Amino acid sequence: MTTPPGTDDDQDRRWRLVLGAPAESALGGLSRAEDTAMDEALSALYNGDEHTPGAKRTAGLSGSAPKVARWLGDIRSYFPSTVVEVMQHDAIDRLQLAQLLLEPELLEAVEPDVQLVGTLLTLNRVMPETTRATARVVVRKVVREIEHRLAARTVAAVSGALNRAARVSRPRLRDIDWDRTIRRNLAHYLPEHRTVVPERLVGYGRRAQAVQRDVVLAIDQSGSMAASVVYAAVFGAVLASIRSLRTSLVVFDTSVVDLTEQLSDPVDVLFGTQLGGGTDINRAIAYCGQLITRPADSLFILISDLYEGGIRDEMIRRIATMKEAGVQVLVLLALSDEGAPAYDHDNAAALAALGVPAFACTPDRFPDLLSIALDRGDVQAWARAQANRR
Repeated sequence: MTTPPGTDDDQDRRWRLVLGAPAESALGGLSRAEDTAMDEALSALYNGDEHTPGAKRTAGLSGSAPKVARWLGDIRSYFPSTVVEVMQHDAIDRLQLAQLLLEPELLEAVEPDVQLVGTLLTLNRVMPETTRATARVVVRKVVREIEHRLAARTVAAVSGALNRAARVSRPRLRDIDWDRTIRRNLAHYLPEHRTVVPERLVGYGRRAQAVQRDVVLAIDQSGSMAASVVYAAVFGAVLASIRSLRTSLVVFDTSVVDLTEQLSDPVDVLFGTQLGGGTDINRAIAYCGQLITRPADSLFILISDLYEGGIRDEMIRRIATMKEAGVQVLVLLALSDEGAPAYDHDNAAALAALGVPAFACTPDRFPDLLSIALDRGDVQAWARAQANRR
């Protein structure tokens, strides 16, 4: 018989599952087969904590990949997906299971998410071909979920910004921006006629097929930036699909790799990265500077925690030169849902002194940020407003 939720017996049962076998004498045993199975799955992961005096592992995940795959299947049966993701990450961190992710049967059992993709990318260079094929399936599933969530909003935000940039004062009838025209002419409202008589029309210019803006994304691929690399690759592919933008994507550690040619498929971009290693931001900025041929029409986005292993003063000077030439420059400390990471506060302060904002941004807010930046709005004010909302 199932224990009714909220009863004392149900509370004892839950605490017993949380605390494990050592609490059995005080809280009683587990009578249901499902509870016993849940307890075994939890014990396999958490009962071996060497920091817990007297703890003894009652199960284990060491050994073959099939055994781990069965365990992953068990936890997906007993726990909601949010809990499964936490347990997967704990298993990788606590039990050193990263190498087992090289086994295709294990990858097929894992619940895909952005953090898992980051882990797979760190193993990219050591994967056998059979595993790489399975890994691409896992990565593609995550990429599609991100695209489904964010692609349409990004295209709409960017298109709106570019259309506003083409606004003219003598538009054709079909190109009139009625909302802004009315707002601009509210002083000419005639109460007796209950209407506004516009003295000045505001409208959009005819859409040009030519490239209106250049966007250069430079992505730090050090290990701590894994989630940012995943999201930036997807956004880069979306931006590359917009004809009125010329989008370039560069990843860097101590070397620089231009992945612009792979932007038609963000999965190819991700498998072209190599997470980990050192960081030479200065070298990356020097390369990106060569890609910028129209400074006044260019947006440069550096995604990095700003820990510089190269020449720090030269890095700051290059950013200052870009900005003085008319390039719109943004620095994102992270492009992820995890908030601001650890970052170099001195370098962030030096950039802020140049008028270059440095802040973290969630993927859901990135389309709005792009719109503001492409419309040359006040990005710093936008960032402060987002911080106040949190």
